[in-house]
Amino acid sequence: MSSWSDETPDDRAWRPASGLSRAARQAEQDLAAGGAPERLIPIGDGAEAKASIELRRLPKSRRIYSYLRWYQSGRTQVRYIGEVAETDRAANLASAWTQVKECGLGTYACASGDRPTTVRKKAGSSWASSDAVRASMRGNKGRDTKPELMLRSAVHALGLRFRVNYRPIKSSRRTADIAFTKLKVAVFLDGCFWHGCAQHHRQAKTNADFWATKIEGNRTRDAETDRLLAAEGWVTLRVWEHEDPKAAADRVAEIVRSRRPLPSVRPSPSSP
Repeated sequence: MSSWSDETPDDRAWRPASGLSRAARQAEQDLAAGGAPERLIPIGDGAEAKASIELRRLPKSRRIYSYLRWYQSGRTQVRYIGEVAETDRAANLASAWTQVKECGLGTYACASGDRPTTVRKKAGSSWASSDAVRASMRGNKGRDTKPELMLRSAVHALGLRFRVNYRPIKSSRRTADIAFTKLKVAVFLDGCFWHGCAQHHRQAKTNADFWATKIEGNRTRDAETDRLLAAEGWVTLRVWEHEDPKAAADRVAEIVRSRRPLPSVRPSPSSP
C-alpha cells in the first residue's frame, strides 16, 4: 500500500469541489462505489442504509483518511476505513469504496486506536460489482498478503536479508514490497487483477469503463515507477502473484548477486 510523501497532498485529492449540489454529491458517490445499489450496507434485521465516503486530512497530517458514514436510528454513524493515497478525489473515493466492499466480506480491523468493527453482508448478496472484482477484493489487503508472505519466506530461505514495504525514493510515495537498499534492488509483487495480468486478468462486467481506466492507470503508474527508480540507479523486478514463489525467489537472488561487488583479489607474493 502506498503512503504519502513528505509533501502535503493537494486539496483536490480529498476536498470536495465547492458549490456541488446534493444531487452532484450523490452522483459522485454512486460513481465511486460502482452504482447507487453498491452503496447500500446491511445494518441489521434485514435493513439497509445508503452510505457515503468521507475523506479527511487531519491538521498537520500528510495523509488522507477515509470514513464510512450512514444514518441509522436517528444518528449519523461513522466508521474508519483506512488510508488512501491517490492523487485525485475520485480515485480516492473509489479506493475507499473498494476497502469497504472488502470489509463487507467479513471482519476488518480499524487503524491503531480504533476499535475493530464487524460488518455482515446479507445472505446471497454481494458488495462487489462482478465476480472478477469480488475475487480480487478477497485477496486484496494492500500489504502482507499471502503471496507477499510466501515470496518473502522463499527469498529469506535463500539466505538473503531485505527491507519490506520500503520507499526507495524518499520524495516519492512509491513503495517496494521487498528492497535491498545497499544494492538498490526493488521487488514489487503485483496482483493479477489490479495490475492487469495478461494471463489472469478478467474485465469487470459492471462499471467496466471505470475499472478498465483504473487498471490502465495502475499499469501506467507501474511503468513510471520503474523509470523513476532506474533514474536513481535502482533495478526493479516485478513478480506476479500467480508465480511460483520459489522460482520468483531465484530470480530475485540472481539479480541481487549480480549487483554485489566482486571480491578484491590480492596479488600473490613474489617468489624469492
